[in-house]
Amino acid sequence: MLWFEGSIPDAINLAKQRSSVFVVVITGEDDQSAQLISSWEDERVSEAARHCCVAIQVDAQSETCVQFSQIYPVVCIPSSFFIGENGIPLEVIAGSVPAEELKKRIHRVKQMHAQQMEGGALLPEAGVPVEATPANSSAPASAPASTAAPASVSSTAPGTADASSDHAAPSEDNLNAKVDRLTKKLEERREQKKRGEEESEIKKEIERRKMGKDVQDLKKKQEEEKMRRLLEERNREKAEEKAARERVKQQIALNTNNRAARYAQTKEEERASRQAALEARQAQQDARKESALRERSTIVRIQFRLPDGSSFTNQFPSQSRLQEARDFADQEVGKRYGKFSLATMFPRREFTSEDLNRTLLELELAPSASIVLLPQSSRPAQTVVQSSAGGVWALLGTLLYPLLAMWRFLSSFLFTSPTPPGAAAAPRGPGRPSSSYPSSASASDKTN
Repeated sequence: MLWFEGSIPDAINLAKQRSSVFVVVITGEDDQSAQLISSWEDERVSEAARHCCVAIQVDAQSETCVQFSQIYPVVCIPSSFFIGENGIPLEVIAGSVPAEELKKRIHRVKQMHAQQMEGGALLPEAGVPVEATPANSSAPASAPASTAAPASVSSTAPGTADASSDHAAPSEDNLNAKVDRLTKKLEERREQKKRGEEESEIKKEIERRKMGKDVQDLKKKQEEEKMRRLLEERNREKAEEKAARERVKQQIALNTNNRAARYAQTKEEERASRQAALEARQAQQDARKESALRERSTIVRIQFRLPDGSSFTNQFPSQSRLQEARDFADQEVGKRYGKFSLATMFPRREFTSEDLNRTLLELELAPSASIVLLPQSSRPAQTVVQSSAGGVWALLGTLLYPLLAMWRFLSSFLFTSPTPPGAAAAPRGPGRPSSSYPSSASASDKTN
């Protein structure tokens, strides 16, 4: 099939020049379009359409098809339009047809086009008599030329001319009437075509405006939809951002709470460990104190204070009676002071004969105590008689005894280290005090 490669206006001009049928074949991408093109490409169809058709192929998605559809509505794809000389479609084939059927349609369109062309040539044929009318009318004018004829002939000629003129007048009137009728019909058709074109233009303008309005409405709706989507997207982004901030805040608060809980737990563990360590140390100290107290409570250290200010010390079991301590002091001092009693200065307390049978622990003398030997007035005279020097020392000792006793008592606690358990366990003779007398006491013994 020989397709025209130019534009539709060029194809129309070529069809008018050749007095051919203008064929527009609109195809798409579907199977029916392929079948229709195959039918047009058939050799029989190509041979039938070669001399009577100017065919152009138009894509259904092209701008050319849109422009063509504004004049000739395209209701189906594929379609084949056979357009005559006056622009009126002679045949429209919707869809795909076989090659044989298409060939028949082309022959039928060719006949219709031939009839249309013959109908268009009727007007010039009808106009010939009109143009020939003056020639016919010139026939009477030539009659005088035959005046040279015989009289009989000349006499008969006017009668014949009159008869022919009478016969020609009605035929001329009929021809003029026909011409007038044809002219009126042509004018009516032209007016109808013009009105149709005007109505078509009005419809097209209405359709165009409607389409423009629809396009504007569509664009407006699209813009509104776009704005709505943008607004929804922005609101969604804001919501997501707000949710993300809330999650971050919650995570920060959770981390802060976790850190605070871990810090509190760490502090609590440290405090508990310190408290446990402190309690352990306190328990150890209490155990050591209790052990030392038990050790010290089993042994009582007693310092004996003499009236002359001297002293001696000895250790006794805590369950020993006070009588044993008095016996030890009696052995140490001998008969120098005669009878004496035992007393404590702080607090002031003098032990009675009943106290001698009580243990040192019961008398609250454990773990250490300071006992003062108080001479009795029933002392023998030989023990009282002393030299003048010894009397002076005895007087001074009596006066200074409270101060010396206090000093020795305090120094025993401040400067004296506790006796080791081994030393406490070592036996010591009853007649050997732990501390010796001062020189004044020795001098007093010598004078005695």
